[in-house]
Amino acid sequence: MSTEKPSRADYHREHQARAEAEAQRLLARRAELQGRWLPWVAQELYQLSPPEFANMVRRELQRLTSSS
Repeated sequence: MSTEKPSRADYHREHQARAEAEAQRLLARRAELQGRWLPWVAQELYQLSPPEFANMVRRELQRLTSSS
């Protein structure tokens, strides 16, 4: 039984689509929540697990918001 942790690149490849979808979900609420969006999204990110996935979602949100 192997207990090897997947490499960072493997993890990223495996979860990228899910991270993108989660970032899109969070961003979709921005207009609705307006000024409350930032605290709300911070709490949503805090609740994501594992931390590596939360970081992927955060980076995707940054990418999406910087291009808009």
